[in-house]
Amino acid sequence: MDFDDELFEQEDKIGSDDLLAADDLRLPESANPLVRLHAMRSWLKRKEKEANLDMGTAALDLQDLQVSSETAHLRRRAYQEQQEQLQIKQNAFQQAQERMAAYEEADDMLEDCVNHTTVSERLMVEYYLQVEELIQTGLAESDQVATPRLEALYEVQNRIERIGASYEED
Repeated sequence: MDFDDELFEQEDKIGSDDLLAADDLRLPESANPLVRLHAMRSWLKRKEKEANLDMGTAALDLQDLQVSSETAHLRRRAYQEQQEQLQIKQNAFQQAQERMAAYEEADDMLEDCVNHTTVSERLMVEYYLQVEELIQTGLAESDQVATPRLEALYEVQNRIERIGASYEED
């Protein structure tokens, strides 16, 4: 086996991960629990990468705004507008951080669930229940207010429902 063969095999693997990570993935009812698990892992990794990218973009925007505010002497109104923009960028960064942390937490929880539950149909049920518990705890802590963390956990829960449920043909 040469380097080109290894590269080709790696591209195939990345391709299958991309397919399994797709939001519109529909697995047949007969899909193996390992395929469902791999689909969940792939989706979580994709969401972590997206949140990381959002966080980096927000950090760069924030840095650009801070640099421009240090070099310019602005009037009061322009200064207030710039401070508002700075606050918006800081909020975007913080929200991306919260989403990233939620996806990482969900990923860790999935791996913990795999380690303590046999890979079967029951695995996704157990995982769903653990995510549901996290959501309920988060809702109680945030006084029923939606946060970026809770929104990410709802997305995880919806993903579990999509890959764990069977779909009827219309």
